[in-house]
Amino acid sequence: MVTVPYDEFGMFHENLAEWGLDVPIPLVVRRGYDVGDGRQLSALLWSNPPYHLALVHGSAQNAHTFDTVALALQRPLVSVDLPGHGHSDPSPFGAPIAASHAKDVATALRQVVTAPITLVGMSLGGMTSLIVARDNPDLVGKLVMVDITPGVTPEKSKHIFEFVNGPSTFDDFDSLLARTKEHNPTRSESSLRRGILHNALQRDDGSWVWRHQRHPRSETPGPETGDLWQAISDLSQPIMLVRGMAKGSVVDDADEAEFKRRRPDAVIVHVEGAGHSVQGDRPLDLANAISGFC
Repeated sequence: MVTVPYDEFGMFHENLAEWGLDVPIPLVVRRGYDVGDGRQLSALLWSNPPYHLALVHGSAQNAHTFDTVALALQRPLVSVDLPGHGHSDPSPFGAPIAASHAKDVATALRQVVTAPITLVGMSLGGMTSLIVARDNPDLVGKLVMVDITPGVTPEKSKHIFEFVNGPSTFDDFDSLLARTKEHNPTRSESSLRRGILHNALQRDDGSWVWRHQRHPRSETPGPETGDLWQAISDLSQPIMLVRGMAKGSVVDDADEAEFKRRRPDAVIVHVEGAGHSVQGDRPLDLANAISGFC
């Protein structure tokens, strides 16, 4: 059996080199926060408090997906692991999950941030963040949704679910890397290798499993999300939509038009060369968009 070493905080220099960043690597620590029922939500704390910025990843990802964005921002921030992802304990609920995730995220953030914050959410993290903002207006001062709207359908995101719902285990690291490369052909191998090490676990027998797949799926229905297009209409906070403009994005022109109809004051940012995972494809552009908004 070949054991692949993993140092969670030892790869930031790779992020800097890949994107040509000449900035210091701040102190980054991991903390867990009680969200009830004996469960903890884990988060990465970048630099020292106070924290006025929080990042929430998408389905089948983890807090490290924003590493390059955080390095570029050079600001104190919190990057959370959604329930059942990364180092966080699983949710007791099955689908729909955004509303239950939102409760856990809000509970954890209230223990670490100084409100009001700018909340940045990508994909599932974006829908979760929208609910957090709707239900906690005192906590969220500004909202950024990254390549997601309530108009995204299973058909639009089919290519993502095909990757996420693939094999549950892999015999070795190379087979896991090969599948990831197949579905991310524009990414560098070093970035994909780094992402896998953050997002998968090597088990005692040498096989690998995605962190989000190591928990059994719950059959208990989660709380309903409500009308999330209406939530966008009703939000009092400033809002920004960051849309990837390359193949792989799940937001189309109709989604953007409805977003603007609901919120004529919304900031819309198009990121050329980015698919759905804007933070992975064009992290510096996303960092610039966030900096310009807050």
